[in-house]
Amino acid sequence: MFGALTDKLQNLFSGLAGKKSLTEDNVSDAVRQVRLALLDADVNYTVVSGFVKRVKEKAIGDAVMKSVTPGQQFTKLVHDELIALMGSVEAPLDLKGKLSVLMLCGLQGSGKTTSCAKLAAYIGRTEKHKKILLAACDLQRPAAIEQLKKLGSDLGVPVFHLEGETSPLKMAKKAYEKAQAEGFDVLIVDTAGRLHVDEALMKELQDMKQFLQPREVLFVANATTGQDAVKTAAEFDKCVQISGTILTMLDGNARAGAAISIREVTNKPLKFEGVGEKIGDLQVFNPRSMADRILGMGDVINLVKKAQENFSEEQSAELEKKLKKASFTYEDYLKQMGMVKKMGSLKSLLKMIPGMSSLGDLAIDDAEFNKMEAIIYSMTPQERQERVEIEHSRRKRIAKGSGVSIDDVNRMVKGFKRVKQLFKNMPDMKAQAKKMGGMPDLNELKKQFEGKKWH
Repeated sequence: MFGALTDKLQNLFSGLAGKKSLTEDNVSDAVRQVRLALLDADVNYTVVSGFVKRVKEKAIGDAVMKSVTPGQQFTKLVHDELIALMGSVEAPLDLKGKLSVLMLCGLQGSGKTTSCAKLAAYIGRTEKHKKILLAACDLQRPAAIEQLKKLGSDLGVPVFHLEGETSPLKMAKKAYEKAQAEGFDVLIVDTAGRLHVDEALMKELQDMKQFLQPREVLFVANATTGQDAVKTAAEFDKCVQISGTILTMLDGNARAGAAISIREVTNKPLKFEGVGEKIGDLQVFNPRSMADRILGMGDVINLVKKAQENFSEEQSAELEKKLKKASFTYEDYLKQMGMVKKMGSLKSLLKMIPGMSSLGDLAIDDAEFNKMEAIIYSMTPQERQERVEIEHSRRKRIAKGSGVSIDDVNRMVKGFKRVKQLFKNMPDMKAQAKKMGGMPDLNELKKQFEGKKWH
């Protein structure tokens, strides 16, 4: 997502690593490079000017700490200022009251309709007791209603629409009445977009907002449009007073400008970010997480969240116990692959690990997971539990049954045994981590990255 900006900033920090101290000269040069990198990433000019001014003042004003190098200190300053620029903390949804109305708005093509469904999926995951209704009030785009109905059907969330209705306001009123009458907790309203901001669009939104009195008016911005998204957000805020922004298509070739600028320009928080095409690919926007990604530090915060959603503490403890005793079987391997697949693609997970973000650009084929699963499924129950040795003749049969070559089977069996031996010979992971001062568990990692200290 932020490839070019991340590379430029990392090169800058590497160049500072050899300096003995932060001086006015090397700080001025570093700040100039940061300024050029941000402008090239399509960050708002006024935002950049204020940002680099604050970084320079703090860099020159601070004494270099003995425990860190000048490069590390400058990196910390940039990191901290990025977090502050993007809002410092997560901004939760306002779902108070008997019926919470969430109204989404934005230009055509920004991803409003899909974001409505993603938002419903997110609320369904995090607020399981909430009863949700989607309202199809985009009557401008012919396929919008059908698209929302299909997404709602996939989620098991009802979608309100009236055949032949041409007034978005009347549609919204009827949807609201239904939500009230049938005891829904959340009403998510999809609205029409245009190719550009116009009076008709704004009047329509103002009328709808006046009637619905929504808890949230969320502006949906396509991150790939850069500064155009920021300017449009400011115009929508002026007319309908948005409460926050959902930034879509952050998994694409966005240059980071909108993500960095939009909160400062609108003075309204970034609430969510779309990180993929799947219905579950919507996550709460976390300024620290975004700053980590921009600086190439991975994304520990969201990696921890994904792990906690898919792995219980009991499962983690059982896995470690099995690995230490070398009693980890092919059957266990199969379970772990299933859990990892729930967390997302292998490439996306690699990008979230600090120091391994560049590996996410390699041609890693998630089909390898499917291949390994097919091999294990072709084994007998006794082979999966390692009660019998897999002889050559059996390996040939397994290869044939799973549609792979015998070399693939040999490679997997060899790799599996190597991993088991590696963990068997490894010292106690937690004790070793304590000695080394590193490799804490996921919850400890989250505390460190969210805490005030710099790690």
